[in-house]
Amino acid sequence: MSLKEKLAGKIAQERPRTTKLLKEFGNVKIDDVTISQTIGGMRGIKSMVTDISYLDPEEGIRFRGYTIPEVMDKLPKVPGAEMPYVEGQFYLLLTGEIPTLEEVQELAEELKEKRVLPEYVKDILRAMPRDTHPMTMFSAGILAMQRESKFAKYYNEGHFNKNTAWEPMFEDALDLLAKLPLLGAYIYRMKYKGDTFIPSNPDLDLGGDFANMMGIAKPYDDVARMYFILHADHESGNVSAHTAHLVASALSDVYYAYSAAMGGLAGPLHGLANQEVLKWIQEMMKDKSGGKVPTKDELTKFVKETLSSGQVIPGYGHAVLRKTDPRYMAQREFALTHLTYDPTFEVVSMLFEVVPPVLSSMGKVKNPWPNVDAQSGVIQWHYGVVEYDFYTVLFGIGRALGVFANLIWDRALGYAIERPKSVTTEMLEQWATHEPLYKQAETVKQ
Repeated sequence: MSLKEKLAGKIAQERPRTTKLLKEFGNVKIDDVTISQTIGGMRGIKSMVTDISYLDPEEGIRFRGYTIPEVMDKLPKVPGAEMPYVEGQFYLLLTGEIPTLEEVQELAEELKEKRVLPEYVKDILRAMPRDTHPMTMFSAGILAMQRESKFAKYYNEGHFNKNTAWEPMFEDALDLLAKLPLLGAYIYRMKYKGDTFIPSNPDLDLGGDFANMMGIAKPYDDVARMYFILHADHESGNVSAHTAHLVASALSDVYYAYSAAMGGLAGPLHGLANQEVLKWIQEMMKDKSGGKVPTKDELTKFVKETLSSGQVIPGYGHAVLRKTDPRYMAQREFALTHLTYDPTFEVVSMLFEVVPPVLSSMGKVKNPWPNVDAQSGVIQWHYGVVEYDFYTVLFGIGRALGVFANLIWDRALGYAIERPKSVTTEMLEQWATHEPLYKQAETVKQ
């Protein structure tokens, strides 16, 4: 049974659940909204639905109910590699089932057939000034390929059906997912490696081929697989995933939606954390220890000074998690084997010992433990990807797995266009002081 056939069966099972919730329980109240939530970015408001992933405060991200250690253990591994197929993660996110090796390899073969970066995309990228940010190039390349959207064609031909709309969305998702590694590697080699390009190898899986096109030897293929799997999804409320959901809710296709999402991912408050961690560590080593690995006492003193000055320790703390991020631990296990003599990783390991007790003693954060960004940039640097600006492109390739799975299910379940209700500042002030609200404000039609 192909992935598309299995997904069709899953959709048929899930649609009645959503229909029943809307028809029979649509007025059930599940949350209260405060003024601080309304003004403060809607944080914590329960107003989105996704079954793709859930952020468990104690277990970290659960992909379709599976913890990260379970995912890394259960997904079929690439022959001769330490890490699972990236394609297997996409299969899991779409269906909720751990695929067999045969099912993963079937999907991998389907994606290989779509591994062609159009020449017009290369022309567009090459027409850009070479100092253009790689995320601008990445987003532009995605948007340029919108002309090939099967979903847009399906809609424009005038036979749109909400029950079958997921099918061209699925096709678009596979087409674009197959091309993202090629697009990212092309940008990297064009900008940073003197316009020298390495062709896609049809014998390799998605992660292995990305490492091949980047021109980085083993075990970077496992780094790529690990990075893409760990960054695949983070619930749907984060900026990039939510942006894609919002844009696609207007029946925009995957290309429009994901290009917009990459604009959100490029923001300093979303996708830049790992490079900021790496930069902070490198500057600390240069300024405080002459480029050498500091002692534990020296590092402890520096951490305390940093906190006392009102700054944060980048890569530590999390708004939801109450333990060390399992994504950090998965990377740490890899690094303990492969980065043993890397001085920057030595500092990362020492920070893992030093920072949590210092943060706990100073009462700075609810969660004093490291998150995924505390280590990911260090691993990229170790294998020669030393261009900070490119790290967000890597993030964007991995995040596509979860976003695309969500967009397919959004169409499969017929989710409506997203349209939250706005209120005025004066209305908030009246709510706050219990004064009567304007009657006309209560009757305004959207």
